[in-house]
Amino acid sequence: MANDLGHKGEAIAAEYYRQKGYLLLGHNYRTRMGEIDLILYKDGTIVFAEVKTRAGRMISQPASAVDYHKQRRLLMAAQFYLQNSPYSDAPARFDVVEVTPAPKGWQVHCIFDAFQG
Repeated sequence: MANDLGHKGEAIAAEYYRQKGYLLLGHNYRTRMGEIDLILYKDGTIVFAEVKTRAGRMISQPASAVDYHKQRRLLMAAQFYLQNSPYSDAPARFDVVEVTPAPKGWQVHCIFDAFQG
């Protein structure tokens, strides 16, 4: 069930970015170093987005789950992606997207450039 919640949150986050003009390049990109939820592109910049979806009692600050070790795994996975990508010279940033229930649907809070590589 938690996995379904995560997939729902990723779909909501992907739509959030799409509405803002981003192109979705990858979803659930997996390497031995880690997984990247969403890989997006807009205006010459690659965005690696970590999506945290919370509901019910789990709601307290979803972004706090992206600790130093998670950031390191994301950075290594992103480096691997860029080495094998036509966007290898593009600037990159890491966003953390919090998706939580709201009275009418879901609330999306995006922390742009959440950590530096």
